Amino acid sequence: MAISHLHRCVVAASMLAVVVVTGCERPLRVSSSFGEYESPYSERYDEWVRSSEYVEMRDGVKLAVDIVRPARNQTPVDEPLPTVWTHHRYHRARSNEGRVYSIVDGSPPLQALVRHGYVVVAVDVRGSGASFGRYTGAFSPEETRDAYEITEWIAAQPWSDGNVGMFGGSYLGITQFMAASQKPPALKAIFPSMAAFDLYDLAYPGGVYRNDFIETWGRLTRRLDIEVPVPPVDGDEGSALLAEAVGEHQDNWDVIAEVPKGRFRDSEIEGRNLWAQNNPVGYLREINESGVAIYQWNGWFDIYTRDVFLWFANLETPQKLALGPWSHGTTDSLVRAERTALITIEQLRWFDHWLKGVENGVMGGDAINYATMIEPGRWTWQSTSEWPLTSAEQQAYYFAEGPSGSVSSVNDGVLSRSEPGEDGRDLYRVDRSTTTGQATRWDNGVGVPMAYPDLGRNDAKGLTYTSPPLDQDVNVTGHPVVTLYVTASSGDADIYVYLEEVTPYGTAYYVTEGILRASHRALADPPYDVLGLPYHRSYAGDAESLPQGQPTALVFDLIPTSNVFNVGNHIRVTITGADADNTELPAAGAAFTVYRGGGHLSNISLPVVR
Repeated sequence: MAISHLHRCVVAASMLAVVVVTGCERPLRVSSSFGEYESPYSERYDEWVRSSEYVEMRDGVKLAVDIVRPARNQTPVDEPLPTVWTHHRYHRARSNEGRVYSIVDGSPPLQALVRHGYVVVAVDVRGSGASFGRYTGAFSPEETRDAYEITEWIAAQPWSDGNVGMFGGSYLGITQFMAASQKPPALKAIFPSMAAFDLYDLAYPGGVYRNDFIETWGRLTRRLDIEVPVPPVDGDEGSALLAEAVGEHQDNWDVIAEVPKGRFRDSEIEGRNLWAQNNPVGYLREINESGVAIYQWNGWFDIYTRDVFLWFANLETPQKLALGPWSHGTTDSLVRAERTALITIEQLRWFDHWLKGVENGVMGGDAINYATMIEPGRWTWQSTSEWPLTSAEQQAYYFAEGPSGSVSSVNDGVLSRSEPGEDGRDLYRVDRSTTTGQATRWDNGVGVPMAYPDLGRNDAKGLTYTSPPLDQDVNVTGHPVVTLYVTASSGDADIYVYLEEVTPYGTAYYVTEGILRASHRALADPPYDVLGLPYHRSYAGDAESLPQGQPTALVFDLIPTSNVFNVGNHIRVTITGADADNTELPAAGAAFTVYRGGGHLSNISLPVVR
């Protein structure tokens, strides 16, 4: 740290035109707040240069590494600088018409880091890009141990001052948690965007296989590993080495063939439990022992929205969390502009503090910043240091007999704040064509622009429960929880629950969703903090058919949200038995019955901010 502090004093002295005092230990101080920051290092560089090389791992596998360094007159600066890196699954660099584009070239947030005096490194994970080796599954022990070696290799390079951070989103966000679990001494801070907590819940939410997402991702990565060109490393032998590396990718782990074998959380695939060995949640203790500072970045329409709150509840390291009104790969210009501007500032603020020692107040104030969505295209930012919010009261909305007069659905039920007095029931013969579409948050997770349709057409095929027009705004911020009393003709059923906001004109907007296969309904003591939410262990031995003719409670949470249901609009809950474009289909002829009223108070509990 003495070298790092001395470096800070030299910079401060040059800015203020005063004499440098050798051995100065006083850190730079500057005020900042969420989304507002002027780094004391200013934009010292306006150029960067890329180089690449192979770095050999402990078992002889060579990984392709890109190094992007600040430059003047196309010459890298000599001084050692803090370095941030990413463990990349989708190619560390790209080429077009003979020109190579580094990871920095298309990223304003990374360009800001380079201009402020950071080295940026991108590494193809083993079995991908120009790296050698066989890909043995997402976040494999081999891949994860590589992250330790790369981190320490970076710290030992002459262009590094020994302080290392990590960045990146989605797969590149998850690799940061996996790297932290190895506790490399040089890794001080990470900035994971859109990172999973438990991959089982992504592949099998509530025990239902999310086949479209997994198969699309499997095809995408297979193409990247085998067919899509990637820049070779520098040097005369680069092209030959690239061809050799791609040859080794031919035998990569087959995502599409293997993940369906992991139907239960304790299933074994190729003699291993994928959901234990290759899953971030399995390394929670090690991540906490690392002490690495963690700033999570996410959005209310991401595929990992629930995950970030589970991380927040279970992390013991220094941490921050921000959630905006965006999805995994936002394309809306207004939302994208704010997202880019904010992450540029917050990422710089984070690394300036943890890698350069700037006392900029990033760890002050509330730990969570989040946007509350008021209506499409309008939101406000809030902050809190607690989750769930103590200002949110769980309010039950009961499923009752209709008609609501708002939709021509199978039953057109009412969503009521009052408990129904008499027993009632709604039989539902599953319509296997029900769907949330082909531009959902899940499609967005594999590159499709998110654009949910008006869900009214889908609602018409399901069971609906719609509130009267609201007489005041209702701010729902947190985790909705649904309790359903059901029977099923086959002894099992896949239950899909959607929370929607409906305008007076009948347009139904998607807010959030939850899924549970009835045979996975068993509640268990969680192995970690689940925020008081229902936990379904989903072991093979837990699976149990529904008793015939006996209404049985299914309790599960929906993906969290922060949404204001506007005065005059309606709150709607829609229940279906399939999502044809996104998950595996149930058997033909499936049917279930939802019981309501009397001793079977099916309801949704909404966290309403007072």
